[in-house]
Amino acid sequence: MKISKYLHSCLVFELDGYKLLFDPGKFTFAEGIVKPAMFADVNSIIITHVHPDHLDTESLKIIAGLSGANIYTNDHVGEVLQKAGINHTVWNDGVHFLGSFKLQAITVVHEPILDNPLPQMMGFLINDKVLHPVDSMEDALLAYEGIELLIMVTMAPFANELCITAFADKLRPKQILPVHDGYAKEFFIKQRYEAYQKHFDRQGIKFNEVYKPGDSITI
Repeated sequence: MKISKYLHSCLVFELDGYKLLFDPGKFTFAEGIVKPAMFADVNSIIITHVHPDHLDTESLKIIAGLSGANIYTNDHVGEVLQKAGINHTVWNDGVHFLGSFKLQAITVVHEPILDNPLPQMMGFLINDKVLHPVDSMEDALLAYEGIELLIMVTMAPFANELCITAFADKLRPKQILPVHDGYAKEFFIKQRYEAYQKHFDRQGIKFNEVYKPGDSITI
C-alpha cells in the first residue's frame, strides 16, 4: 500500500492500481503548488468532515469531473455537497470496500476549536493496518493500540505537541505519517519534524518525515 501526501491532510492511497483520495481541502490548493488536475486518475474520494482544510467544493467538482470518481462521506458533509450540486454517497459506520481497500468507517470526535461547533467526522481503519483518526485524539481510539501506521496531526489550533505525542505514545503505532501542517512554512515543518522524530525514536516508533507534495511511504 502506497500513501502519498499532497499538503496538509490530502492523501492518496494506492493499492493494486486503485487510487483512493482523502480530503482535498483548501489548504492543499491555496498556493497553486498542487492542482486539482493532479488527481484526474483517482478512483474514489473520501471527505471526512466539513472543515475547509478538508473540503473544497470547487476543487472537488473539478476532480470528480476529470476522474469520474465517486465521493463518499457522512451526512453533514453530504448536506454541503448537495447544496453545491455534487453527487455523493453517504456512509454510515461499518465496513466498506473500494477496490482492494477495506475501510472501516468510525465516527470520531473532533478536538475542540475556539468558538467553533464540532462537526460530524469519520475516521477510518484501512486494511486493518492504518488508523486515520483525522482530527481526533479521543481515548476510544486507543482500542487500536499497536496499529501498523498512525496518520497523525502534527500541528493545529486544537492541539499542541505535548498532547499530540501523549496520544501517540499511548497508541504505540509501529509507524507515524504526519499530517495537518499545511499552514506552516517548510523550514518550520522540518524543524518540528526533527523534534518529533527524536521523541518517537526514543519510543521505538518510526516517524516518517513526509511533507513535500507527492512524497510517499509504502507499507
